Amino acid sequence: MEITRRNFIQFLVGGVAGLQLTPVPWKLTDDSAIWTQNWPWVPVPPVGAFTHEKSVCNLCSGGCGIEVKKVDDRAVKIEGRTDYPVNPGGICPLGMGGLQLLYNESIRFTGPMKRVGPRGSGEFKDISWDEAIKELSDRLSALRKNGRPEAIAAVDGNPIRSTMSLMIERLLSAVGSPNYVRIPCAEDTYQTANGLMQGTQGPMAYDLENADYILSFGSGLLEGWGAPGRVLNAWGLWHGNPAEKKTKTVQVESRASNTASKADQWVAARPGTEAALALGLAHVIIKEGLYDSEFINNSSFGFHDWSSADGKEHVGFKAMVLNKYSPGKVARITGLKIEDIASLARDFAGAKAPIAVCGKGKGDLNGSLLEFMAVLSLNALVGNINNPGGVLIQDPLPLSPLPEIKMDGIAGKGIAKGRLDKAGTRQFPFSQSLINNLAEAVINSPKSPIDTLLVFSANPAYTLPDGGAFKKGMKNIPFIVSFSPFRDETAYMADLILPDHTYLEKTDDVVCPSGLQYQLYGLSRPVLEPVYDTKSTGDVIIKLSKGIGGAAGSAFPWDDYGEVLKARAKGLFDSNGGLVSYDGSVPVWELQKRKPGLSPDYKSFDDMWEKINSGGLWYRPAHTYKNWEGLFKTPSGKFEFFSSQIELAVSGGTRPEHLGIGVSGDEMFMPHYEELQSEVNRSAYPLVMVPYEMINLAGGWVPNPPFLNKTLFDDQLLKDESFAEVNPKTASEYNLKQGDRAIIKSPAGQVRVRVNIFEGAMPGIVYLPLGFGHTAYDEFLHGKGINPNDIIHAGKDPLSGQPVWWNTPVKLIKL
Repeated sequence: MEITRRNFIQFLVGGVAGLQLTPVPWKLTDDSAIWTQNWPWVPVPPVGAFTHEKSVCNLCSGGCGIEVKKVDDRAVKIEGRTDYPVNPGGICPLGMGGLQLLYNESIRFTGPMKRVGPRGSGEFKDISWDEAIKELSDRLSALRKNGRPEAIAAVDGNPIRSTMSLMIERLLSAVGSPNYVRIPCAEDTYQTANGLMQGTQGPMAYDLENADYILSFGSGLLEGWGAPGRVLNAWGLWHGNPAEKKTKTVQVESRASNTASKADQWVAARPGTEAALALGLAHVIIKEGLYDSEFINNSSFGFHDWSSADGKEHVGFKAMVLNKYSPGKVARITGLKIEDIASLARDFAGAKAPIAVCGKGKGDLNGSLLEFMAVLSLNALVGNINNPGGVLIQDPLPLSPLPEIKMDGIAGKGIAKGRLDKAGTRQFPFSQSLINNLAEAVINSPKSPIDTLLVFSANPAYTLPDGGAFKKGMKNIPFIVSFSPFRDETAYMADLILPDHTYLEKTDDVVCPSGLQYQLYGLSRPVLEPVYDTKSTGDVIIKLSKGIGGAAGSAFPWDDYGEVLKARAKGLFDSNGGLVSYDGSVPVWELQKRKPGLSPDYKSFDDMWEKINSGGLWYRPAHTYKNWEGLFKTPSGKFEFFSSQIELAVSGGTRPEHLGIGVSGDEMFMPHYEELQSEVNRSAYPLVMVPYEMINLAGGWVPNPPFLNKTLFDDQLLKDESFAEVNPKTASEYNLKQGDRAIIKSPAGQVRVRVNIFEGAMPGIVYLPLGFGHTAYDEFLHGKGINPNDIIHAGKDPLSGQPVWWNTPVKLIKL
């Protein structure tokens, strides 16, 4: 069987009951092995016995279980594990291709290096680890001695809540810098929405497998959203046997993605109008009395009109939605038909266990906070909060906290100077990190306020949707250090390279995989010795702190990173529950519906830790459903349609315009729709560019395995040119034919593409895939197509202040 993109996609979404039931993915990896056997950097495996090593994949935040097949000490194949609850045998294309990220010195750093050529040239010389750590520790120590610890900044791309993220933030705090920033992702938006409406800081938890109606607002369920192995398996459950079909899937998306094409219903709303649609559905549900009155009347706040303690009358969510979001108004905003909006609302409310999910594409980028709040409101209206098949409210994993840092005077003064990105201030009270603001602070200052930038598991020069602003800011920063194992665009801008191991060479944790409905702690383990002279970043941070000395050194009392992981895991044992093995005989989503109180399958902490190291997991498949009383940690103690926290921020002096809110009155404290405001002359830029993601193309900081090029159509990438998708009507207006070359120009820049005329593209929209356009790496990635992020003209999302990347005004010029 020849592997083409067409039959590759068919195996992913063609109605199989689960990836583990088809030999096609394994055939794909076999074909890729044949294709790559003549590459000079791929050694021929020795003749020897087969062995298998179990671990956890952390190429994304999904945390799927993997099994690595080896011949002697050589890894030859990666498969999904059937004894791991997240992804019963399933694995995504990126996970299958992980070995090509392990054995490729053309895309990896083989040891610590120091820049010798111009910044961005990628010219480095080898240095020893002792030299590299000493140079960095001396520089950080000098900044502290000069009273400038706040001139140190860190960019962290590790998953939120992970131990590695805690270590990086701890290092910044210990030296005295408040300037720890994260790469924005959907999980940040989930957390903020949960905090404002539910008062919780736990992860978003979707009980997908027990739902009977999935309403997805742009989530790429077949493009790698959430934990890809889990969601692909769930899709097989939903669609595996048409005769026994119990779950309906509906995809709201302007483009006919694989998810939209394979869903039971595709709802093509205009991009950026998802919040309006969610509120239009709410209008019908409320007007026709289809909402859950028990939940609304007993466990929610702000649904009905109400009076505050000072006697002021307030408009509730019900009145606001009925007044402003009629199907007719929403139809004009979204481009949908009135009857389709009404029908969708009735179907959703009429299901036994409906769930609305959001987070565009793979969830690698942040979303619209108002949209997430509107979608969460839909789940609340039908009472499917903390019920089987709904949105579950999870407590954070009971991991032990790290010891409190004892700051010295230098660190205290540095922290007191405040964050450069203004996150958490009166201007951006609901954001913990705003990397876009950090770039603006560097660009707009006569002299960079950052002297030393540390970059961990991130490639912001490539992945940030900012029209190249962060890369521009990097040119002004005197000293940049990359801890990436890969020769990426950001690392090419660095002065010093301290390369991390890849995920197959180290131990690290996965804390609550994205979207998972039960508590899970995953632990990767090295399946082989490091291929090159790399070191675990956790170990490097500990050694670096010792070199800095003082309070920074005392903040890291451990000998190695493994001790940190073990210390945190003690909290799992102390929580008196959980399992460390899974045999798959009963699906975990069925286990969860049984009465809580499963007995631990370990006898002591040491026994538990040994088994976690061996099997890679601790999980608690138990949940107390409903339990609405006392569940919400908001000021009202209830689910808040009217957010008390937003009201408190405004009454405390935060001006609505500073929050980016364009409405007035009580509406500003509730989920609502706001049309994106732009200073751009739309007559000069009449079209809109929307990026999209594919499951077989990595668009994040991890490079794409070369064998996945075999799965791309020649109307997506042809030699070195990538394609923009446009509707036939749009193509006709610009006199474009299939394969024509064109320029897409925005206020931030321009790119050159070829045109793919696609009936599934909405008229007036230009769609560009994320994952092409690298200026680093090897011949299989470098110079292949264009990067949409280079031309994104990003505004700020209301309330959150995060970049708006999903609607960039552009014009199309035929060449």
